[in-house]
Amino acid sequence: MASSERGRSPKEPGSSRPPSKASRGNGFALPVSTAPMEARTEAELPGGGAWQYEPKWDGFRCLAFKSGDEVDLRAKSGKPLGRFFPEVVALLRELDAAQFVVDGELVIDVDGRLSFDALQMRLHPAASRVRKLAKETPAKLILFDMLVGTDGAVLTGEPLIARRAALEAFAAGNAVAGKLELSPFTPDRHEAGRWLTSWQVGATDGVVAKQRHGPYACGERAMVKVKRLKTADCVVGGFRYESNSSEVGSLLLGLYDADGTLNHVGFTATISDKERPALTERLEALREPPGFTGKAPGGPSRWGSERSGEWEPVRPELVVEVRFDHVSNRRFRHGTKLMRWRPDKDPRQCTYEQIEPR
Repeated sequence: MASSERGRSPKEPGSSRPPSKASRGNGFALPVSTAPMEARTEAELPGGGAWQYEPKWDGFRCLAFKSGDEVDLRAKSGKPLGRFFPEVVALLRELDAAQFVVDGELVIDVDGRLSFDALQMRLHPAASRVRKLAKETPAKLILFDMLVGTDGAVLTGEPLIARRAALEAFAAGNAVAGKLELSPFTPDRHEAGRWLTSWQVGATDGVVAKQRHGPYACGERAMVKVKRLKTADCVVGGFRYESNSSEVGSLLLGLYDADGTLNHVGFTATISDKERPALTERLEALREPPGFTGKAPGGPSRWGSERSGEWEPVRPELVVEVRFDHVSNRRFRHGTKLMRWRPDKDPRQCTYEQIEPR
């Protein structure tokens, strides 16, 4: 696969005229440095007939390039992904279509559910390990846009409805169940709203809205995304002081497992300055080890920005409701947002069932 570094996005991403071969390199109709169209986060989905809606998959965004026998997979960051997903490269190479550039999401299905953890495991330096994982948990590419058609025509300047028609024609002749699939869409805002609550937890990150007559704006936030609203009631098992301060900076969150063990699952730092003094006093009055009886806070999270360092254990008496986006390895992937205190909730009711896929 190609190994060229990420450069600038095409100067005219909406143009239907391909860049020169010298600027493309590798024979692809677009540079591998092409930046995917991105989305801005909004609280609600836009309405009206100008939009169509798609699931926002919880995987690795990927632009897939093909020209003859050459295939290149690129992450949203521009970094090459091909060596981590050799089975996808092999599949695309074997397709009858000799050339194309498609936009999609790499996902891995484990026991009927999409697993972001399995994707992360692929980012391994050992090729032998990657090959083993590719056989055990093969990835698939879910397609949702087309930048270059099978005839070599650059489609970025075409409206979405035309690009979608080209993508559906491509999928009709090339899709492979469980390996290369077409993402669904709907023009119905109400149906898209139902997707935010009815889709399998862990499969999608929310819903993306795209303008039906808009071009593929490389590198621009021309789409709208609305994330799934997911909340959980968690026990406060400890806290950390704010840096260079005697006031609380973050709450350390825990959930009980089936054995009654309280495990650390993440943190929230969305505490207002107004409530810090009283909250600090309240937490200091509850200081008592061990806080967590199972997994305890350590260094910084793999996913979040939680600080390493000392923490203060407290008696597990306080419950907070927090909003989160993703769960990975049975813990919150990022920091959470404090929604409200739950004095009405028994801490023992705060279990993993709230965040496990269903």
